Amino acid sequence: MLEALGLYPDEPRIRWDDATINNLLLWGTNSGMSDMALCSGSRAWMRLHGKWLPVTQRPITTEELLSSLERQTKNNSIAAMIKSGQSDYDFLHLIEERRGLRRRYRCNATPIADGYSIGVKVVFRAIPSEPPALESLHVELDIAQYAFPDNGLVLVTGVMGSGKSTLLAGILRDIIERGGRHVATYEAPIEFDFTSIPNPGGPVSQSNIPEHLQSFLTATRNSTRTAPDVVLIGESRDPETMRGMIETAEIGVAAYSTVHTRSVPETISRIVNIFPVEERLQMTATLVSSLRMIISQRLLPLPSGSGRTALREYLVFTPEIREALLETAPERLIQRTEELLKAHGQTMQAAAERAYENGAITREKYKAILAERKRKGGIGMTQEQEKTKTPHYEVFSISEYVREGEHKSVWLRVGAAFINKDGSFNLRLRAMPLTDPKTGTANLHMRLRVPRQNGETQPETEEDADSFYLHIDPLTGAPLEAL
Repeated sequence: MLEALGLYPDEPRIRWDDATINNLLLWGTNSGMSDMALCSGSRAWMRLHGKWLPVTQRPITTEELLSSLERQTKNNSIAAMIKSGQSDYDFLHLIEERRGLRRRYRCNATPIADGYSIGVKVVFRAIPSEPPALESLHVELDIAQYAFPDNGLVLVTGVMGSGKSTLLAGILRDIIERGGRHVATYEAPIEFDFTSIPNPGGPVSQSNIPEHLQSFLTATRNSTRTAPDVVLIGESRDPETMRGMIETAEIGVAAYSTVHTRSVPETISRIVNIFPVEERLQMTATLVSSLRMIISQRLLPLPSGSGRTALREYLVFTPEIREALLETAPERLIQRTEELLKAHGQTMQAAAERAYENGAITREKYKAILAERKRKGGIGMTQEQEKTKTPHYEVFSISEYVREGEHKSVWLRVGAAFINKDGSFNLRLRAMPLTDPKTGTANLHMRLRVPRQNGETQPETEEDADSFYLHIDPLTGAPLEAL
């Protein structure tokens, strides 16, 4: 079905400009695309139902793209900014398709290599004309019931392109249509136009960062002065935004945001590890106290290839669950959240099983998701390792810092390591190691523990004989040096 779409039928014969690119975007949007990618020296590519397809014949030049960008962004210095390689550039692009119908796109322009010179890549993310109705997203009953707290924090997580913003938009539309609440959004850039919802039940305002307010920290302060009941903090991906998100939830409003994580259990750890080491204990307590719900979403293709279906993992953070997490040591937060998710929420595996039974995903996708849980199933030994009583190491992540002139260190148990037959190590980590803010590398302490016949472990042996340090790159796991 995807192949039947074919190429864009109105490709210009001479050159691309802002008008012809707008027509290409409208054609793609009406065909059901989610994204369009235009790169210097390359054909135009469109993502349809999660799959990228070429939709033009001849390459688009850097000059054509930069000239179009200047008109789309109304920024005469955008070409110089891209050519200098200073930074990428986010913007919102509007196209009036006909009277009363405007198409909206969230866009990013990034400098790239174009032979021996600097080119540009522009990615357009299509945004629906108005926020979707929540019932059209077929959310689970628990989400429909518990995603609307009077106060506290609701997070929607997932990888890029997993429909996080769309799900949040449906939730906020429901709040606006119910009425009686003041809704304020702070985004970079604004995506869905909530002011277009007919007959809102309360005041609705949207601010673009940094066009309307300088930063998310400024937005947080603004939210304390404008009496909102519901606040949306765009995408939380850096310490400033994370701090603003948590502080907003603390002032007694219902706060919503998105985070790039793949599961509910890793979300808390992912947020906390963004902050400096000396702040993490306090931020963990503040975050857990504020949480009301975490929803992790994925979009998987339908077996027919005609669209995608949403799978959701979620956990409602009741007072009992928040108390249980507050009493949990930081190094066990992921494991404890995993236990609570299985007992009181819905795992991604349960969602996949239901989708597979209903014919919404293929057997291959279902088996792949089940295998994820087996890989995450803990740091216990395999049957072969248990049978041979294989020695294994506890793995601690160490971060050192100076506070008030005093050198301090933080130890976090992040997993285990097993010795393979060839003498190499198999690291199995439950949490991201603490990293050095200057180098981005992690210092791991490996401490030997040998299982006994009754399943218990013997005390640690002498450190100089059975423990050592390992310096690694946490993104690849590759050891840099053994200390």
